[in-house]
Amino acid sequence: MCERHGLNTLIQNLFSATAAAPIPAPSPTAPAAAPGPVATKRRRKLWELEEKLHCPVVGTCLTLEEIQKIARKCGFQGEDFDAHRLHVEAVSLSCARNAAAEAMQRLLERKYAHVVRRFEAAKTDAEVLQMWRSHLERGEVAAAMWAGLTHKAASAATRQAIHADVHMLSHQVGAGQTADLRRLAWLEKAHAELERKLRLEAQRHARELAERQTRLQSLQLQIDRLRAEAGDASALRARIDELESGQAMVAMGRRLMLLEAANAELRETAARVLNLQRQVEALTAENARLRRERDELGAERNALERLWSTDARAAACQGDCDGCPNRIAGRCVLCVGGRAAMLAHYRALAARLGVRLIHHDGGREESLSRLPELLAAADAVICPTDCVSHAAYYQIKRHCKTAGKPCVMARSSGLAGIAAALTRLAEGQADIRTHPLEAD
Repeated sequence: MCERHGLNTLIQNLFSATAAAPIPAPSPTAPAAAPGPVATKRRRKLWELEEKLHCPVVGTCLTLEEIQKIARKCGFQGEDFDAHRLHVEAVSLSCARNAAAEAMQRLLERKYAHVVRRFEAAKTDAEVLQMWRSHLERGEVAAAMWAGLTHKAASAATRQAIHADVHMLSHQVGAGQTADLRRLAWLEKAHAELERKLRLEAQRHARELAERQTRLQSLQLQIDRLRAEAGDASALRARIDELESGQAMVAMGRRLMLLEAANAELRETAARVLNLQRQVEALTAENARLRRERDELGAERNALERLWSTDARAAACQGDCDGCPNRIAGRCVLCVGGRAAMLAHYRALAARLGVRLIHHDGGREESLSRLPELLAAADAVICPTDCVSHAAYYQIKRHCKTAGKPCVMARSSGLAGIAAALTRLAEGQADIRTHPLEAD
């Protein structure tokens, strides 16, 4: 059960903005965030793992509720963190030994103790890798990932292989988004059909209840009539004879059986109606969730289409910028992170708004020491949060907050995500005029 729960947590994190992006190793000139793995004859602690492993370990092996409990206990910064910010804070704290990292270490050891004991049977690096692959085939990802990465016999190559397997699994899960859209259409159709059946069932049950109520009223009238007839001696004598003969009891027994059968049928009908209502509520909730995902994807697609259809020769604004659709034309926008292979496309999109786009890879290969200079030279900043290091992310947030500079955090590093971020700047949702270096 723990393994399936861990896999579900992995899938949820892979759909979020940061879980699919591994934390890159710091460059030689950048300050180290935490001590690297050490040679040891015991199992490794969480803070002794390579920095790139902390993000998948926290995102896969811990649930959001568990991170929230540790955050309240160990005093994470801020009280209104959303899921992504909690994940980022937890990953950052797990890189070094502290109260939060020790709490996560204890929880992981306790949570996956049975699989850790199972991995103790492996005595060599090859046996650790073989056990990991066996658990991966069975879908037991979270517990086996923790046991394999911290095993005392696991080499750096084996830990890299585990990391690579989990990374490729994220791509496979992402491919299921297309199937989810098709399922959304099917669920909407099924939802409408269930609502139609529920209305018909409710109407039929209302008619049956009305008929039963009419029959009950008729029986009550018969009872009243029989009570009135009891005052007549002859009628009473005939009734006594009827009762003594057993005919009345037989008739009453038959009516009682019919009423009991009708009552049982009514209870079964009520149970079916309740079950249908629960199914409708579950489908409604799932439908709402899928609609939100569809709306987010549609907004990014629309932003990309609008931006791609924009005249690339748009001129810079002159005068009042509030009513100008090209308010960022002629400005310099810094993109921190993203995919290096898509950089030419990023710049092509920016050129359609008349924007000069400069780029920093967020600490993958370029030194973070260049980032303050680029931030100071830019009029605004965009940052795809699924493809940037944690150190660069926090540095951008601090600089833009201090300098009052517009900063848009893109949901993804794809063209649609970058287009949506540029569109927000162009539409004034992150006002370019707040930058103190704005040209006259």
